[in-house]
Amino acid sequence: MAQVTWRRRTPCSGPVWVAAHSARSGPPGLYARGVPSPSRPPELFPGVQLHVVSGKGGTGKSTVAAALALALASRGKTVLLCEVEGRQGVAQLFDVPPLPYEERLLVRPQAGSGEVYALAIDPESALLEYLDMYYRLGRAGKALDRFGVIEFATTIAPGVRDVLLTGKVYEAAHRNSRNKGARSYDAIVLDAPPTGRIAQFLNVNDELAGLAKVGPIKSQADTVTTLLRSERTVIHLVTVLEEMPVQETADGIEELRGTGLPVGAVVVNQVRPQDLDHDDRAALVSGSVDRSRLGGVLTAAGVEVTDDLLAGLLDEGVQHAERRELEDGQRALVHDLGVPVVELTRLASGVGGRDLGGLYELAEQLCTQGLA
Repeated sequence: MAQVTWRRRTPCSGPVWVAAHSARSGPPGLYARGVPSPSRPPELFPGVQLHVVSGKGGTGKSTVAAALALALASRGKTVLLCEVEGRQGVAQLFDVPPLPYEERLLVRPQAGSGEVYALAIDPESALLEYLDMYYRLGRAGKALDRFGVIEFATTIAPGVRDVLLTGKVYEAAHRNSRNKGARSYDAIVLDAPPTGRIAQFLNVNDELAGLAKVGPIKSQADTVTTLLRSERTVIHLVTVLEEMPVQETADGIEELRGTGLPVGAVVVNQVRPQDLDHDDRAALVSGSVDRSRLGGVLTAAGVEVTDDLLAGLLDEGVQHAERRELEDGQRALVHDLGVPVVELTRLASGVGGRDLGGLYELAEQLCTQGLA
């Protein structure tokens, strides 16, 4: 497939990006080179290498993970964006072909800034690599794959599956002598399983307790756990301002803390703009809006006013005001969780595919709030 390059201003007003992009989608636009802003806040989590991103399904965790990778790269870091659920979400967001089990360049800036690579990790490929690296099985390992042994092993032992997935992330974060010449990364962003499974996924030692008390798999689990519970790792949870996602976020934080895993920030995604102030919202909810005054404003704007039009507008206004009241209540609960909170606005244009501009907008918001 033919490839083209396109340039875009960095999320945090840094140098121009140049990204490999499929010719079928066309360039999303050109932006002038920017100048780093002196008011950019310091990072909330300096020294962290591994950013794990989780969240309830539908909250946009994959989008947030991709935006975070872009934001970290704008600081001049070489970043690896990983996914482990087999959904090819990263490929869809960046409108590129499905990712193989291989680190592929997604975004390359001009001189002076970082890069974003992507990797789709699947347990079968991770096990084959593990067998080759530690046991030198080579073709023998591939023969096992043809006989279905690897799929059988990872299916009957989900704990082993998670060790393999997180083990590949560990290998990328801690390149060693067994992987000579491999690229090293300043930061890794892991698009992880949803909140309901994140503690189980990352708590690989406990998951293996009944399967392997000694041996190489247990040794790898211990090594991975050391990274996941260290100061080099934080786990961010993505939510929206609705009751169920906020409650699941609170439960997830409690579960992560209970297992000794480090909680990072809560990212409140898809935040709607506050179009009305408190007094206007209160008037709508109480039904005390001056209908004649509203009609006069509409007439002055050239709108033909009818009773049905006024009734419809007021009904929509009440729904809007009530929605904002509910969101404010959920926002208060989020801020009571005792972790940093970052808010991302709801984008009318959407994110991903042919409209990559949304990702850059979100990345810039993450920068200005210090998550990167």
